[in-house]
Amino acid sequence: MPETPTGVHRRSFLKGVVGAGAGAAALAGPFGALGSRAAGAAPVSGARGTGARGGDIGYGPLYPVKDQATGLELLMLPKGFEYISYGWTGDPMADGRPTPGSHDGMGAFRGGDQVRLVRNHERGLGASFAPAGNTYDPAAGGGTTNLVFDPDAGRWIESYASLSGTIRNCAGGPTPEGTWISCEENLTIPGSSNTATKFHGYNFEVPADGMASGVPLTAMGRFNHEATATDPATGFVYETEDTGDSVLYRFRPTSRSNLAAGGVLEAMKLDNGSDTRMWETGETDTAAWVIVEDPDPQTNDYVTSTRGQAAAKGAALITRGEGAWYGNGVVYVVASNGGVLRLGQVFAYDPVASTFTCVLSSTSADLVAAPDNICVSPRGGIVLCEDGSGLEYLHGLTPTGDIFRFAQNNVVLPPDVMAARRYAGNGNYTGSEWAGATFEPKNGNWMFANLQSPGITFAITGPWRSGPL
Repeated sequence: MPETPTGVHRRSFLKGVVGAGAGAAALAGPFGALGSRAAGAAPVSGARGTGARGGDIGYGPLYPVKDQATGLELLMLPKGFEYISYGWTGDPMADGRPTPGSHDGMGAFRGGDQVRLVRNHERGLGASFAPAGNTYDPAAGGGTTNLVFDPDAGRWIESYASLSGTIRNCAGGPTPEGTWISCEENLTIPGSSNTATKFHGYNFEVPADGMASGVPLTAMGRFNHEATATDPATGFVYETEDTGDSVLYRFRPTSRSNLAAGGVLEAMKLDNGSDTRMWETGETDTAAWVIVEDPDPQTNDYVTSTRGQAAAKGAALITRGEGAWYGNGVVYVVASNGGVLRLGQVFAYDPVASTFTCVLSSTSADLVAAPDNICVSPRGGIVLCEDGSGLEYLHGLTPTGDIFRFAQNNVVLPPDVMAARRYAGNGNYTGSEWAGATFEPKNGNWMFANLQSPGITFAITGPWRSGPL
């Protein structure tokens, strides 16, 4: 893949990434003495970009690594990296409720010496798992749980239900106010064919250190939400939509510290075209924004939908807008089925230069297939969560556009574990999607990520500075 064209951004692409070459140092942290590496394990190549091969980029080959909580080899990671699992589906939380399943998007926040996380659960209609005061629709079973982690001790502390009564909470995004925006990827209308009691398709705000009100942020739009990214300089919230003919939205809040106070919903329009779905790496255009007059349509008709209103004004089309994240001075946007081969694209919107650029368009399923959630490390490196077919990986993206495998889903649970946890199936979850990758924001020594099935959260640590993440 070619490098990002010069002159596209007023700041360099992936500014601040630490280059590889320092070597994979042995971990000297909370797991240093635990000896988790599997003796004699065969590695998996860590490099798959268009440039270097065989471990010359990224952090090197992947090996099976034992989980510090269970002793099971749930992940394959480069040498020097270790992890501890937590919050498996069904595990009791601090509030006495069982951990809901279908783990998805997640954000991490620093609160004193602790890391506080908000985790989405992409569940459908069913009983709410949160208290009544923190429930939107009692007939809906999606929502969020909050988790607390001690980064110095490498220890999970607790978790609790913080929001429910929502449907298909896929991703979302952190805000500078220390909250998480949880997004419904659903447009259910209450009626005789379902048990829903309220309209769905909204965003909800969840404090990292408390409970959500369960009040929808209707001014941010009613559509198939996926993710958000907030520009800390302006407070503008960028929103993606998971449909084949989606658009990129921007919400300009009346008060950046009170999203419930309302604001203006807009959609992105490009100068030289209205369709980014076949863009290849390096293509770019100048962006402008058009107002979506009715952000809260109470029907699911296309013409009156937010994307229908936007398209009528010439808004640019994106194929399944999914992950979004603010970092390196730009807003990254993932189109999971975009590109000529429909294998996925990554875009960068520069809010200062008003440019929209394709920084990656996958040319091979072996490179990356159907990237979904995205995050940026405190050092400027990008992590992509894969949601394709076959084995699933966490990928890193380097400044020169090389993709490398950082982590492989290796979850195959033995029969006794399946029986003890009352999970159905054969125990092989290696095809389950990655989701919710996020770094603790203070120094980035820990990355957290989810596997949607059977529903597990991981805290991963290691020699991050020896590579591009």
